[in-house]
Amino acid sequence: METSRVAATARGIGILAVVLFVGAPTAIQLGLVGPGPGFSFFAGSALLGLLAFFLGLIGIVRTRVGTGRDGRSRAVLGAMLGGAVVLVIFGLTVRSGDLPRINDITTNLDDPPAFVAVLELPENLDRDMAYPAEFREHQRRGYPDLGPIQVATPPAATLNRIADIAQELGWTVVARDDAAGTLEATETSRVFLFVDDVVVRVRASEGGSVVDVRSKSRVGRSDLGANAARIQRLADAL
Repeated sequence: METSRVAATARGIGILAVVLFVGAPTAIQLGLVGPGPGFSFFAGSALLGLLAFFLGLIGIVRTRVGTGRDGRSRAVLGAMLGGAVVLVIFGLTVRSGDLPRINDITTNLDDPPAFVAVLELPENLDRDMAYPAEFREHQRRGYPDLGPIQVATPPAATLNRIADIAQELGWTVVARDDAAGTLEATETSRVFLFVDDVVVRVRASEGGSVVDVRSKSRVGRSDLGANAARIQRLADAL
């Protein structure tokens, strides 16, 4: 009995999709590839998964009873593997579908805290770290509740507390300027090891302090909500 080439191809591509889905993050963790290329391989697994799914469906039809072709189990496996990869990635995408495609978030759109110390990091030497003016309206629509953080403690005590929280959150503190009331840090994502830059500014206000935060991704146009979530974690801790 002739084996269906479509079924065999579906299985092969489905296996490759799973390998990329699992292998890309693993390779990043092991330092074999950088976060950017590794994430591209991961995203590519979705395209392969989609191809394996449809080829699997075609293979199932072509190996139905009476066609004289073998390989139905291969077609089913290819469709299942490809469909599983697509469903997982699609689920992650849907969760962030309503979020704006921006990668620089701040609590103060009129006066965003400026990066100073992190500009000297090798990875940032050729980057424009100014807050993009075109992001303002997108952030207002996407994160309407995000704003300056009011706390009851004076600036010096607030900055000390922020330094402690930064360590608790796993940030790497790059610099702290007590005179300016600022703290700059980076945070590395757990899976893809993307590094984001953060600056926190503390100013005196009536009854305590006002804290402004800015968090900026180094890679990609969209942050999938990561920067706003980071700011919210700091606000919750304060």
